Amino acid sequence: MLNPFPPTSQALDEPNGLLAVGGDLEANTLLCAYAQGIFPWFETDQEILWWSPDPRLTLKSDEIHVSRSLRKAIRQCDWRLQYDTAFADVVSHCAQADRNQPASGTWITPDMRAAYCILHGLGVAHSVEVYDDNTLIGGLYGILLGNMFFGESMFSLKSNASKMAFVGLSKLCRDHGIGVIDCQVHNEHLVSLGAQSMARKDFENHLRDAIKNPMTDVFANPLCLLPKEPLPLEQRLGTQLSATVAELL
Repeated sequence: MLNPFPPTSQALDEPNGLLAVGGDLEANTLLCAYAQGIFPWFETDQEILWWSPDPRLTLKSDEIHVSRSLRKAIRQCDWRLQYDTAFADVVSHCAQADRNQPASGTWITPDMRAAYCILHGLGVAHSVEVYDDNTLIGGLYGILLGNMFFGESMFSLKSNASKMAFVGLSKLCRDHGIGVIDCQVHNEHLVSLGAQSMARKDFENHLRDAIKNPMTDVFANPLCLLPKEPLPLEQRLGTQLSATVAELL
């Protein structure tokens, strides 16, 4: 396939990063987009909008900020962490949290949910989940291509649950050579955890190093970005990950 997207240098300044309109949410299209630092973000009554903001909100996985109060909560917590055991539920909770935010729009549409569940089945979309006993109370999901994790959304049904999922993500990224977590656009919740702005050019340079596949190969066959097998996150990384929140410190 040819690159379906224009150069990211053509993205608008206002609204910041709007690059293209239309297209589809097929796996090939999404993989081609993420490999270039482009992501979809649109409301129910809109066509698909594709974005490449400048600057980009990112977090270096070894620079996460855990406040004194969050550190205390983690130490006193008996919640469990799991990975890829309830991906569809995490996405649905994130969509519900989005609907509960005034004026936020419902950007996690049914088509978006279906598309990311397909990517999960292909082994590139993953979830981090927080459980209180057997009840899912928080989590996040995103895309892992090479050594880059693209965070998509998070939710919390109990105080600090989403923050603990994000600390868990940061730890597993740091421990496995995933240096940068893409947080897309400015979000005070993530800034409080240490996320900072990165110029688009710097982000794209890091992305090229993290993915390694030549873009000519990606354009010819975006499925070249898939792992050899669609494995859950622990098996894909080849190691046991933190099983409890208390292990994060």
